[in-house]
Amino acid sequence: MTDTAAPLVLNLDGYTPLPPGKIAGVVTMLDMTAPPPPLPERASEGLTLERMTAPDVAWYRALFRRVGEDWLWFSRLRMSDAELAAILNSPEVEVLVLRKDGVEAGYIELDGREPGEIELAFVGLVPEMVGSGAGRFMMNRALARAWERRPRRVHVHTCTHDKQGALTFYLKAGFRPYASAVEIVDDPRLAGVLAREAAPHVPVIEAG
Repeated sequence: MTDTAAPLVLNLDGYTPLPPGKIAGVVTMLDMTAPPPPLPERASEGLTLERMTAPDVAWYRALFRRVGEDWLWFSRLRMSDAELAAILNSPEVEVLVLRKDGVEAGYIELDGREPGEIELAFVGLVPEMVGSGAGRFMMNRALARAWERRPRRVHVHTCTHDKQGALTFYLKAGFRPYASAVEIVDDPRLAGVLAREAAPHVPVIEAG
């Protein structure tokens, strides 16, 4: 007889215990249906935002990890090279790289594969640029580019694993929340996908 784990039942009125090795985050979905006023910018000297054409998979993963490891970004690290290349080479996907004096400082990925919609699939800065004001520069230009494609809506999501203030930033940029969800996944640090010390604000809990 084969043992099978009992399905997890979410308690909608209280706590839901998680098995060891699992992590959970509350995800907030946001969107906008018209171009917003640009965010006030504090400093833009030396900043550029440029599209990378047919990004190299290894290069992309390195930037993805540098930007997202502290916030438990792992989805693109688990993909095969072929799966990731298929996304990055899609004509409907744009990887917009932020540079400060020519040095990579962050990126936004616009995903327009769903007709009529553009998702800001990934948004982030390298650690040393967080709080510098560069995110406002990047968001203003990425949203302008997204709306040039005349979508029905532009959307993004954030979760409680992300940088504190991410949700407030999206609200200031003109997004409005429309739904929430609880995401439960295997902790990528236990599988070696991310460093064990990544995201110390999310405790690692393992069996025994």
